[in-house]
Amino acid sequence: MASLSCSASDLAPLFSSNTANVTAVANYLCTRFDTIANKLSDTTYAIDNTYLLFSAYLVFAMQLGFAMLCAGSVRAKNTMNIMLTNVLDAAAGGLSYYLFGFAFAFGSPSNGFIGRQFFGLTDYPKPTGDYSFFLYQWAFAIAAAGITSGSIAERTQFVAYLIYSSFLTGFVYPIVSHWFWSSDGWASPTRTSDLLFGSGVIDFAGSGVVHMVGGIAGLWGAFIEGPRVGRFDQAGRSVVLRGHSASLVVLGSFLLWFGWYGFNPGSFLTIAKSYGDGGSYYGQWSAIGRTAVTTTLAGCTAALTTLFSKRLLVGHWNVLDVCNGLLAGFAAITSGCSVVEPWAAIICGFVASWVLIGCNKLAEKLKYDDPLEAAQLHGGCGAWGVLFTGLFATTSYVNEVYPGQPGRPYGLFMGGGGKLLAAQIVQILVVSGWVTATMGPLFYLLNKLKLLRVSRDDEVVGMDMTRHGGFAYAYHDEGDQSIKHAYMMGKIEPNIETPPANHSLPSADV
Repeated sequence: MASLSCSASDLAPLFSSNTANVTAVANYLCTRFDTIANKLSDTTYAIDNTYLLFSAYLVFAMQLGFAMLCAGSVRAKNTMNIMLTNVLDAAAGGLSYYLFGFAFAFGSPSNGFIGRQFFGLTDYPKPTGDYSFFLYQWAFAIAAAGITSGSIAERTQFVAYLIYSSFLTGFVYPIVSHWFWSSDGWASPTRTSDLLFGSGVIDFAGSGVVHMVGGIAGLWGAFIEGPRVGRFDQAGRSVVLRGHSASLVVLGSFLLWFGWYGFNPGSFLTIAKSYGDGGSYYGQWSAIGRTAVTTTLAGCTAALTTLFSKRLLVGHWNVLDVCNGLLAGFAAITSGCSVVEPWAAIICGFVASWVLIGCNKLAEKLKYDDPLEAAQLHGGCGAWGVLFTGLFATTSYVNEVYPGQPGRPYGLFMGGGGKLLAAQIVQILVVSGWVTATMGPLFYLLNKLKLLRVSRDDEVVGMDMTRHGGFAYAYHDEGDQSIKHAYMMGKIEPNIETPPANHSLPSADV
């Protein structure tokens, strides 16, 4: 785009020599041009920051989606507990990310491993980032923590949630986001030089940075805790412990779907940017629209694939499986959403569905218990999404999203060679190793200190009653063995008021 700036020396020769006060007229016109240029610059900043703030609000709304999804996926006796942990992820994560996390992630100038500026937002904002950027990145950080909370639901002490959530959002996640999203990060595609394999890792919105981090952290938490009481019988056979509300699961899934339009398209950070000299209908706003389309197609394909696949495998249509399949497609496309064609997103969603099904089968054989399938969904499908980008990224879109590096590698299947795919494999390995080396010992230490898992009796009765002062719902079911057990243990008073029988809700499974 041509510059609107000028000087009197530029304009003076354009006037007739007998024009009075030529320099004054030229200065006057240049002042007006400068005023227009400043107004346009201010407007561009305002549009971009408003777009980023709106995207941050959408991503934050995903916390409500996680809360509803988690609440519906656990048994009624643990609803209060899981809802509290979702609030805790946002609240504790907000402070830890403000104090430390943002600085570790985006504090620049820094080294390739960790940021070292902007602790407590000191000396921020800068020309390279405003408060809206901090808010957006905080929403991503607490999303990673929310993923982990689903894996360890129904059996984890409150203090363990507080410790792991603060550690994950304040240190573990920020380091990973620095590696791949900061311009100083050693594997970032936005580095000006020394790109990993000449490419850097393309993880546009975080299949690896967010979903793998949350999923692998949850994997270690659930593995160290062990399965819930009753999840496997004495013969080692799987016993389904169904969540208490399919309605909440569906509501949460749609809220997450809605929020993903801030998660993926919002990761462009700006919208008022033209490609080329400007004046064209096609610009960054078009790339944002394409990203929303690829996100949608991947989720829809994964949902339908899961629907028909599970129908063939188990013999019935299951809305809960379809919701998890939908989210699996979204988690997978998040890495390459901006650099692949819409038709490729359909392939991404189709494979993601089978990755989820396969990971669930493997988890069952290994007697691994994850109430939300979070490690399988976010960890497994997130890893597939990272690989998918290395296979299907197109050269034109890669150069649009990551300009300034001619000849940058792109997808193997699109004719771009294997360098990008190699970088993506490196990401999977280092994220897995880093999260294992940090979150694994943390959960192990909490377990050794008896701060991780609640007692067997508390778990059987339900943490709502034993840890949070009462059930989330006012209900009474004479056939509910957990309530009878609570009476015997002295956890509830025999004269507790209960609503009439016609107000009863489904019993909380033991």
